[in-house]
Amino acid sequence: MTAVINGLSKIATQQKKTVYLCQLLTRIAKGKTLDCHFENDQRISPLESALSIWTLIEREDSKHDKLHEDIRRLIQIQVVAVHMEKGYFKEAAEVLERLFTDLESNKPLRMKLATIIKSKDPYVPFLQNFSYNLLISKIKSYVELFMKDSETNFLIQAATEQVEAKELGATMLQKEPANVNETKEDSNLETNQSFMEEQSITNPSPGDVRKPTVRPHSRQKHRKSSVLQNLNSLQNVDKHADAWACGRKRQRWTYAEDLQLKSGVREFGVGNWAKILVHGEFNNRTSVMLKDRWRTLCRIDQV
Repeated sequence: MTAVINGLSKIATQQKKTVYLCQLLTRIAKGKTLDCHFENDQRISPLESALSIWTLIEREDSKHDKLHEDIRRLIQIQVVAVHMEKGYFKEAAEVLERLFTDLESNKPLRMKLATIIKSKDPYVPFLQNFSYNLLISKIKSYVELFMKDSETNFLIQAATEQVEAKELGATMLQKEPANVNETKEDSNLETNQSFMEEQSITNPSPGDVRKPTVRPHSRQKHRKSSVLQNLNSLQNVDKHADAWACGRKRQRWTYAEDLQLKSGVREFGVGNWAKILVHGEFNNRTSVMLKDRWRTLCRIDQV
């Protein structure tokens, strides 16, 4: 359908070969029906038209040279043989002239067919040895090889797409922070503000500035400033928490905490440790601890 709509020049080589092969099989199926025409020139029989299609296939396929030659020779022989079987000996001679325009091209075959046409015997051993059934058998062999190649190409292409998709996903996870869902931000904003205000009172910092209460109707207008306030408060919390954590015994990371960390990275992106800390359930951890643990998990995954 792509070839019909956009033209053969705009499709891939394998698709183009598929189109040519369908055209070839259609002409071979009608090969012995001389009143069936695929070309504007009414003298051109189905097999003669098939020969021109086979030439196009040979141009697109660099494999199976011996099979190509066998099929080409069989089509040439059967173009003449079918005319002789129908008793069209004059037409058979004309076909022979069209098939071998160059006198030096395959001269032995040309001379052999010219002799057979003069004998007007369509059942000579030579024509029987290179029969229509043999032509069909050779073409079936080529079709089987073509289908096998097409299947292999399809599997390789599908596998490549899967690998590229996984690599892209890993790259996005490492480099691009995910956007926070606006609805989720609205639902957690007040909770985060209360938590930050409580931490600021417990651990006051000289740089902390008391922010005016945000009225409900103006929440949309001041959302960004509130989030920034939360992040600034988080930095103050981390400073005091880090100092407190340095004097206590290191605590092993649990499997549940690792899952929380991985989930947070997927949601907020690598580097947003403060957000991950607030939204996750960790046991006395700091954003620095989250960052160090993430590096450790990455090294474990690479082993």
